[in-house]
Amino acid sequence: MSVNLSKGQGISLEKSGGGSLSAVRMGLGWQAAPRRGLFGTRTKEIDLDASAVLFADKQPVDVVFFRHLTSDDGSVRHTGDNLVGGAGQGGDDEAILVDLQRVPVHIDQIVFTVNSFTGQTFAEVQNAFCRIIDETNGEEIARYTLTGGGQYTAQIMAKVHRTGSGWSMTAVGTPANGRTFQDLMPAIVPHL
Repeated sequence: MSVNLSKGQGISLEKSGGGSLSAVRMGLGWQAAPRRGLFGTRTKEIDLDASAVLFADKQPVDVVFFRHLTSDDGSVRHTGDNLVGGAGQGGDDEAILVDLQRVPVHIDQIVFTVNSFTGQTFAEVQNAFCRIIDETNGEEIARYTLTGGGQYTAQIMAKVHRTGSGWSMTAVGTPANGRTFQDLMPAIVPHL
């Protein structure tokens, strides 16, 4: 059963039958919002990009994004860049796979971000979501829905962080501006 997360809400990434999750997928989906034009309603392709920034003691040590698809240690992997979106409420347009058991012990947080590489604001995006899936069985654990649009080009969506012997997820949901994860680093730091 999936939990719809609100900004700042956290959940433990424990299996419903007990034990910790071993592998999760952060999925991102979106659609271009229809716009009225002279010749009717149309949509413009929007290139959103999912990134995962790996932190150790609040210092970025690695990143997974469309130009670096696998973390240096191999524990985090991006499935590839989608330039147009379209899944919306359905499947994922981009996904990042995290093998939690292989994440090195010094990595204590993984922050997931979304940015509009083509520069459109979230006012031009609809049905955008970030979700966490148990990769071993395909069950959706949690979903954070980007609501309200706004004049922002990026979003710090969620973070997965160590808690004791396991992992937890927190929906961050903070809007920001930037075309790449590098542009978002000053906005990420307060959430570590």
